[in-house]
Amino acid sequence: MPTLLTDWRHRPTHRRVWALAAPMILSNISVPLVALVDSMVIGHLPHAHQLGAVAVGASLYTFLAWAMGFLRMGSTGFAAQAAGRNDGAALRQILLQGLLLALGLAMLLGTVGIPFSHLALEWMQPSPELNQLTQDFFHTRLFGLPAALASYALVGWFLGAQNARAPLAILLTTNLVNIALNLWFVLGLDWGVVGSARASVIAEWTGALLGLAMTQKALRAYPGHIAWAALKQWESWRPLLAVNRDIFIRSIALQSVFFMITVQGARLGDATVAANALLLNGLLLTAHALDGLAHAVEALCGHAIGAHDRQAMRRSLVVAGGWSLIASVGFALLFTVCGHLFIAMQTDIPSVRETADIYLPYLAVLPLIAVWSYLLDGLFIGATRAREMRNGMLLTVVSVLPVAWALQGLGNHGLWITFLVFMSVRSLLLWVIARRINRANGWFGPRLAPRSYWP
Repeated sequence: MPTLLTDWRHRPTHRRVWALAAPMILSNISVPLVALVDSMVIGHLPHAHQLGAVAVGASLYTFLAWAMGFLRMGSTGFAAQAAGRNDGAALRQILLQGLLLALGLAMLLGTVGIPFSHLALEWMQPSPELNQLTQDFFHTRLFGLPAALASYALVGWFLGAQNARAPLAILLTTNLVNIALNLWFVLGLDWGVVGSARASVIAEWTGALLGLAMTQKALRAYPGHIAWAALKQWESWRPLLAVNRDIFIRSIALQSVFFMITVQGARLGDATVAANALLLNGLLLTAHALDGLAHAVEALCGHAIGAHDRQAMRRSLVVAGGWSLIASVGFALLFTVCGHLFIAMQTDIPSVRETADIYLPYLAVLPLIAVWSYLLDGLFIGATRAREMRNGMLLTVVSVLPVAWALQGLGNHGLWITFLVFMSVRSLLLWVIARRINRANGWFGPRLAPRSYWP
């Protein structure tokens, strides 16, 4: 009988995990680094409402864009299983369907984005200065939405095809261009908050075009042809759309939690919403780094399921889980020891610094709690078990609502305690669901064999 220690000692699995995880960690960390640069650049402008506008405007944009995260996650699972079967035709069809979905959804979100922002800001009741700057930032960011969604589909597809270098190139290019243009537009050209938004738009289009250019080389490793006639058949779309639907519902629920943190923070004042944004940048940094290992789980477990290799799937989970735990402890220590420096790097506004410092202990605890949900998400995505992810997230939100209501009298402390409870319940429920599937021998069941999905 294999043991956890035996699986952990399997060196080829360590190499496979890090071959995928290392590029994804590097590219993922660049995403919150952009938010950090935004905060550092805007945070050194004279007024708190300028930093608050970027925080709220980015939150509105993120709510729309990251709700479409299924474009990446849905593509990864199916592409990984197709790669495990060495099915080039399926890989091509998954890529094309993902890009078509990205274009259609970008058009839809662009239409509803402006009225959505007006309603959201009326609900938040920000100061007049914060309200106007937030609208300017958000409306500009909408021009980058088609490119951002296309990049989601491309990154997910490349990862499923066991190619982590392409996502690294896409995300690093996008975020380095964003950082450089942010510094130029805001500090050099004095375009302020709108300059930060323009930098993001140009960067998103740069990354998407680069990703499209790299698909041709990646497809050479998997010979095949697109079944164009299948694109007109509902049966060829139904599995992908079903998975994407469930991930979408799950993502909306998750983003609603983050959005409510911004809403409640805005109601507590400009300094509080800005401080919470700086702390959430720390969570984003942690999440994106740990997600590199979760992405490896997606690709390797999906590939193992496509190849019906139970041992490879178990080893991938053990190795990635061990490294995820080590990394989460490192982040917890980092924020405990250097948290005040982390805040000081982002802003020199005294009221924002003082407020953020009060809530630093919550940020230090978060990595140890959240790591397990990231890892288990990777397993469910690779197995295309989106329905179970959706149900777990909805049940988590419903379970935590009474806690949020009971703690609202504690102000921002209550908000952060609720968030810790949310992440704990989320991890626990995913573990319970995964254990049930494993006991029923369900990971390799007939419903997970997608060969018939792609004519």
